[in-house]
Amino acid sequence: MAAAVLAITMAGCGGGDDNKPKAAQSASSNSQGAAPQSQAPSGSPAPTPTEVLATVNGESGMTLTINSAVRDAGGFLTVSGQLKNTGSQAFASTAAWRGNELNSSGASVAGVTLVDKAGKKRYYVLRDTDGRCLCTTGLTVIDAGQTVPFFAQFPVPPNNTTQVDFNLPTFATATIKISG
Repeated sequence: MAAAVLAITMAGCGGGDDNKPKAAQSASSNSQGAAPQSQAPSGSPAPTPTEVLATVNGESGMTLTINSAVRDAGGFLTVSGQLKNTGSQAFASTAAWRGNELNSSGASVAGVTLVDKAGKKRYYVLRDTDGRCLCTTGLTVIDAGQTVPFFAQFPVPPNNTTQVDFNLPTFATATIKISG
């Protein structure tokens, strides 16, 4: 008897909304456990990787596209995007991206900073207990035409800070909007 009640209860909890089209049902069920999708101005879900907060050029055909700057529940601000080599030769000048700080992150984007102009504050990439950046590492050579993802985590600015300037050495400064 208990098994029958459990089976009926479980059947009543699943399945989704029968008034939704099949595509919407499968899209919503596939997003369980995934990061929340940002909303497009029309109110429909927009996949985060296609959103572009800023695109700036660097040296030797390098392009930086920033796709998100999200306040995380743990008190971090995570900025992510892509680096693309639009040049005709491999790009191996990533040493400047490490920044001037002594760190054990090696080839990375540890030199990136955020500037809150209104709050008059500069934020540096967070480090773990071993001094390694909470950012993309292993960037030594980016081949011609190659696109590589990047991320960097920072202390979260105050809630009233809605935009910051993103500075990665060798690239122009990008003003980005913070979500979340």
